[in-house]
Amino acid sequence: MEKFVHKTIQDFTQELASPAPVPGGGGASALLGAVGIALADMVGELTVGKKRYADVEAQMQELMKEAQELRQQFLELIDEDAEVFSVLAAAYRIPKDAPERDAVMEEALRGGSMVPMKIMQTSARALELIAVFAEKGSRMAVSDAGCAAAACKAALQAASLNVFINTRSMKDREYAQRLEKQAEDLLQEYNTLADRIFDSVTAGLRGQQ
Repeated sequence: MEKFVHKTIQDFTQELASPAPVPGGGGASALLGAVGIALADMVGELTVGKKRYADVEAQMQELMKEAQELRQQFLELIDEDAEVFSVLAAAYRIPKDAPERDAVMEEALRGGSMVPMKIMQTSARALELIAVFAEKGSRMAVSDAGCAAAACKAALQAASLNVFINTRSMKDREYAQRLEKQAEDLLQEYNTLADRIFDSVTAGLRGQQ
């Protein structure tokens, strides 16, 4: 089976719009994150080599290297999400009176929640990088840094929903609540950071700084 990450944008979005179970919200959130960090990397590309930004060139190059690694992680998570959802879908098909169903389902729910959690964590790190790109990168590309923050915030929020839809069905409520707390903490901290970046970029573009 062809990996989703190798499909054209046209084909991927066509499958996303179809009734097929994958790709879904998890894959879409990973794609949003990849788009966001790619935009941030572009800000770096437009900064390095410019005399005006010579004092931050080394820092930009380091940020760009990590941004490229994060983009690859996001892309890999698109297909990882499809894989774990397939396992979960198979678990749901086990007859309810089958003795092994609860254990298999619990394991599948854990797997199904861990990939979106990874997407959240990767989005959080991406936003930390974007904050620096927005502050120190080329002023000609600052709007792209704001777009990057908006995209990665959307990835963070969308992925959280895919955590919560799995944790709500878990029998192990202590484990589920720990995972939910982790997701909630990421939302609280990094929604705030994304909004701060976006608001700062907007204010600068509108001459309010």
